Amino acid sequence: MNTEDRFIDIEIKLAHQEDLVESLNLRIYEQQKQIDRLEGLVAQLAEHLRTRTVQAPVNERPPHY
Repeated sequence: MNTEDRFIDIEIKLAHQEDLVESLNLRIYEQQKQIDRLEGLVAQLAEHLRTRTVQAPVNERPPHY
C-alpha cells in the first residue's frame, strides 16, 4: 500500500467518523429536548400535587369496613 492509498483510506475513515459524530450530536440534542419536556411535565405535576385541595372526611369509615 503506497502513501497515497493510505491517505485515501484515512480520509474515508475520517469522513465516516465525522458522520458518526454528527449523528451522535443530533441524537444528544433530541434527547436533551425530550429531557427538558419531561422535566417541565414533572414540575407541572409537582405543582399540581402541591396545590391540590383534597380533604378526606374526618369521621368516614374506610371502604373496607
